Amino acid sequence: MIDLVVRSRRTVTPEGERAAAVAVQGEKITALYDYAAPLDAAEDIDLRDLALLPGLVDTHVHVNEPGRTHWEGFDSATRAAAAGGVTTILDMPLNSLPPTVNVEAFEAKLRAAAGQCHVDVGFWGGAVPGNVKDLAPLRERGVYGFKCFMSPSGVDEFPPLGLAELRLAMEEIAGFGGVMVVHAEDPALLGEPGGPAYREFLESRPGASERSAVAQVVRLARETGARAHILHVSSADCLDVLEAAQAEGLAVTAETCPHYLTLAAEQVPEGETAYKCCPPIRSESNRDLLWDGLARGVLSCVVSDHSPSTAELKVPDFAAAWGGIASLQLGLPAIWTEASKRGYGLRDVVRWMSSNPASMAEISGKGGIKAGNDADLVAFDPVAGNLVDASLLHHKNPVTPYHGRVLRGAVLTTWLRGRPVDGAPHGRFLLGEQ
Repeated sequence: MIDLVVRSRRTVTPEGERAAAVAVQGEKITALYDYAAPLDAAEDIDLRDLALLPGLVDTHVHVNEPGRTHWEGFDSATRAAAAGGVTTILDMPLNSLPPTVNVEAFEAKLRAAAGQCHVDVGFWGGAVPGNVKDLAPLRERGVYGFKCFMSPSGVDEFPPLGLAELRLAMEEIAGFGGVMVVHAEDPALLGEPGGPAYREFLESRPGASERSAVAQVVRLARETGARAHILHVSSADCLDVLEAAQAEGLAVTAETCPHYLTLAAEQVPEGETAYKCCPPIRSESNRDLLWDGLARGVLSCVVSDHSPSTAELKVPDFAAAWGGIASLQLGLPAIWTEASKRGYGLRDVVRWMSSNPASMAEISGKGGIKAGNDADLVAFDPVAGNLVDASLLHHKNPVTPYHGRVLRGAVLTTWLRGRPVDGAPHGRFLLGEQ
């Protein structure tokens, strides 16, 4: 007898959208059958015309525990993830105390997260000045790769790498086949925001800064042979540099985020610092070019960069407020709202938000509804209206630029490895090559 069958006339598989019955035994998908196939199952769920998606894979989440758990913790973050159809997250190494820059700090994070996770959780390590010797041990312990900044990170305990230090770290990472994920803004081209207005903040972080930093990373990838992934691309000025690198055959990939694809500088109300992030939300015309880069595959992943803080840090002054957007629970409906308007389908959204992030980070068994993968599944109503009330989100702090917006699409049920996420944490740690 099969443990679980989930049927949907809109099952989104790697081959496309089809009517199918997904059979689950234990924690794994064992087979896909015709939608109406008679199957002997302990539980048989028919979603009819609701969509069945693979669980999303969000490789860019700042959980902040331990140390800044009042900003966000593993319990609240992973509850939010599951409610948004995300079944796998990779936690970023900074904003927690201590940052994950050596094995001892990684062990502290694992202890803090134990027993709290409602989805499966993996981890990035950090590359900071002076810790090249710690990179291989972190990789051996199970981090998926290494995050670095080229400009100030916003927290003193996670300083940026200069170009010489970045080269050393990439040479080390290339030696064991790892990946460097880079916050790419050139500090030489960043200005100081002169006042509280959004326009001043935006002008202080020009697209040219992103482009220059991406070009530097591309050059180092060419010279060191290291894999590099550019985080949260906000400026279309980067696209031709990335496209040329990919055409050259360099192992350089890039992501963008829901807020860059769904929001625009022209819409940012003065004083509403829930919209502040680094790099910043740019113009409507820039947003259109990012969608084009996504459609062409220059940008391959859409992930949240969920970077929350307490409401007190979001003071109504763009120069002084904490820079980070909380959207972990809202990424799927936000992207589906805009993507469907632009003629894209659920298969596209799944590629950008599930299969490509899993492939980029080399997370096995995730990212697609196919035999052998974990039974991470999402029942999704693609036509439901969704009025965002920040106070009802699972995020620890009710601060989001999506508050009051009507988004399209609603997550109805999330299964993690064949079990519904129902309040009892049964997420696991995902550890990379060991």
